Amino acid sequence: MPCFYETCVFGKDGPQAGQAVAHVHIHLIPRKKRDFEKNDEIYDVIDVKEKELKEKLDLDIERKDRTMDEMAQEANEYRALFS
Repeated sequence: MPCFYETCVFGKDGPQAGQAVAHVHIHLIPRKKRDFEKNDEIYDVIDVKEKELKEKLDLDIERKDRTMDEMAQEANEYRALFS
């Protein structure tokens, strides 16, 4: 098992950050010393990988928009599971 020295926490919040649908979106990325020449290069790699994954999976093909009532009911069902 690799030994990691630090963890990079990367979150997107809102359309200006590239988030298309409002939801919690956080990356936890284990890091090693000198894994990138310039530390911030990791964000460019994340953007590229997210685009590649979206093209492969295109989960929106089967996505059905829900009403506010449907989303509220779903939230209540999840809330009951965690109570």
